[in-house]
Amino acid sequence: MQVATREASDVMTTTAAAVEQKGLAGVFARLRAGKNHGWGVFHPGSWPMMIGGMMMIVSAFLPWIYVTLTQELVGETFVLRGTDGPGVLTLSVGCLAFAGAFVPRRKLAIAHAAVPGGLVAGICLLQTWNLLSANMQTQWGSFLPGMGLVLAAGGAVLLLKVSWTMYKNWPVA
Repeated sequence: MQVATREASDVMTTTAAAVEQKGLAGVFARLRAGKNHGWGVFHPGSWPMMIGGMMMIVSAFLPWIYVTLTQELVGETFVLRGTDGPGVLTLSVGCLAFAGAFVPRRKLAIAHAAVPGGLVAGICLLQTWNLLSANMQTQWGSFLPGMGLVLAAGGAVLLLKVSWTMYKNWPVA
């Protein structure tokens, strides 16, 4: 019984010492301390935040809107990429979400997931509204969503879900 208590106190002192170290030495110390209890610099939302952040980063470079305004059989399609408009913001907050996967603090990790998820969800809803209103004013099907818009919306949903999950189920140390 004393051995288990002694090991638990050693883990707590190692983790506390790792948190106090600054810079790269602190990261390595947290990784070393994380082998004892399984987390290190990672937290329960790390993997979904990495995936959601990468989805947003990649979506910024993909086509967001396809525009076909000609009536011919072989219509000309214009492509609006994410970097032509709101994809630049999506790219930057995607990097923020990806970086949040390596923040072991609860409130910061939740903010790194919720803020990018909320911003990109708002952008995707606005773009969807613009697509629908443009289709209503022209021939239906002239404006179509691209893979970038769909991928950004999926990343936003994933980040909002993981922020809620981290808020409700953060493990007690």
